[in-house]
Amino acid sequence: MEPGRPSLALAPAALTVMMVMLSLSCCGVSAARVVAGAGAERHPVILIPGAGGNQLEARLTEDYKPCSLACRVWPPVRGRGGWFRLWFDPSVLLAPLTRCFAERMTLYYDAVADDYRNAPGVETRVSDFGSTSTLRYLDPSLKLLTGYMNTLASTLEKAGYEEGQDLFGAPYDFRYGLAGPGHPSAVGSAYLHRLQLLVESACAANGGRPAILVAHSLGGLFALQFLARSPLPWRSAHVARLVTLSAPWGGSVQEMLTFASGNTLGVPFVDASLIRDEQRSAESNLWLLPAPRVFGNTTLVMSRGQNRSYSAKNVTQFLRDIGFEEGVEPYRARIRPLVEALPEPGVPVTCLVGTGVDTVESLVYGEGGFEEPPEEVVYGDGDGTVNLASLVGPIKAWSDSPAQVVEVVELPGVSHSGILNDKSALEQIIRVVDSINLNATSYQTS
Repeated sequence: MEPGRPSLALAPAALTVMMVMLSLSCCGVSAARVVAGAGAERHPVILIPGAGGNQLEARLTEDYKPCSLACRVWPPVRGRGGWFRLWFDPSVLLAPLTRCFAERMTLYYDAVADDYRNAPGVETRVSDFGSTSTLRYLDPSLKLLTGYMNTLASTLEKAGYEEGQDLFGAPYDFRYGLAGPGHPSAVGSAYLHRLQLLVESACAANGGRPAILVAHSLGGLFALQFLARSPLPWRSAHVARLVTLSAPWGGSVQEMLTFASGNTLGVPFVDASLIRDEQRSAESNLWLLPAPRVFGNTTLVMSRGQNRSYSAKNVTQFLRDIGFEEGVEPYRARIRPLVEALPEPGVPVTCLVGTGVDTVESLVYGEGGFEEPPEEVVYGDGDGTVNLASLVGPIKAWSDSPAQVVEVVELPGVSHSGILNDKSALEQIIRVVDSINLNATSYQTS
């Protein structure tokens, strides 16, 4: 195979997922029937973005030690209490300022506290929690270039939803993640608590109708953990359905590229080496590494320089060999137990997944090692970011559970982020929302 030449592997028949069409009922209403012709009542919808899918703000304190003069004076902050947009800001495209961005985004693992924290002197926040404003566009001044969930939110608004009334957003600091049992995760746990309060208030403001959670990518993993960690009676009363878009249930091989040599994700002019350490530091990126239960012993990375191969089952050795020793213990103790099993959400689930898009399946590094881009990239099936085995394989077990209802909708040719704007995907989301709302039309006690 020529270096870098894509080779699309078709998904094995074992990955074919049966479509399960669902009949939904409104929680909390007994002995009732739908009155024909009555006006529709809507269940609230809460949008949960993926990694990098909402704006993130920062403020620098006197403890901040800039790496250069440029970082000392940039950005020129006036007002707003010193807060400025950290993500996304186009200044990241300029090499001197890319370093500033990277050092401010970097997380540090505190072994004593067994948790992650910001860089010294860097405070961060997610503004407008509960609103969709910070996840519609990553930079409102560059709407044509940084649109994210705006098309989805606008589609829901055209269907009758109203911002702040029955349409909400749940942005978060996507650098942080969650940890397995017995390990603290202050930022991630705080987010789950805020999400709980948002769900409860959204339900209360809409006649007690349970919410529909629509989560993209990493947001699907947070949503699943949120549900799995909530009491089943609470789930039944407050969440009508979880709709996931491109959820990486078993991680992604592309993350190994990110850790090994950095990944610009297609952003022009950015030197991957300048952001690699920052990307490695993100707790959520460890969470997105290929899960052993999905990828097993399959070789995902080969290094000719070190004469070694790596699978999902020896990720700790991979982290050591790429020079990221400080990531070994957090991965082993905090992340590995988190990804060993995929808990059932305990509410009906619809999973929308893109297929048939070239997706990194394995990487071959040459004699130069991990300091250089891979010499060969082998591609397989998936959505361009997440492998098909991760998109659909892990949730097959849910179909075998009598207590769990799951529907999988495959969308050929739809990419990982394109699913947020694809017409067929949006139609599927509206179909699911409409089917739930149909059962929430005016009721008359029998």
